[in-house]
Amino acid sequence: MKKLFLVIAAVFAMAATANAQDNALGVRLGGGQGYGAELSFQKGLGGNRLEIDLGMNLEDEFTAFSLTGVYQWTGEIAKGFGWYAGVGARLGYWNYDLDGVDAEIALGLVGQAGIEYKFSAVPIQLSLDIRPCFYIIPETDFHWGDIALGIRYCF
Repeated sequence: MKKLFLVIAAVFAMAATANAQDNALGVRLGGGQGYGAELSFQKGLGGNRLEIDLGMNLEDEFTAFSLTGVYQWTGEIAKGFGWYAGVGARLGYWNYDLDGVDAEIALGLVGQAGIEYKFSAVPIQLSLDIRPCFYIIPETDFHWGDIALGIRYCF
């Protein structure tokens, strides 16, 4: 499991360095809806951006993974301080007892809204957001999401 996570992190890093323009790589803490911290990559798209997050939670009685992609519209409130809002999808997997019996795959639609600050002296971005999810699979369910803190290196 740890090797898979490292391979995926390396793929994120290579993708990030391929087109270094208005991108960010870091973590999103507290917003995984049971998936724990997320490895977060943002790709600038001419003023807007795509955010891809990989969440992972490995506990004794619970294992979960998620891949979330969100297209975000962005705007500036003041110099360095901005807002974003977007829509996307989440693919998740969780297993409650690690024997495969209670394992499920989830698919959902997400929305995301937040604020961010990009420091001018250092290439660091801090963000605070919420990402509710409307699950379609394995059953119809709605989660308001958690408030998450993002810390990313901008390049």
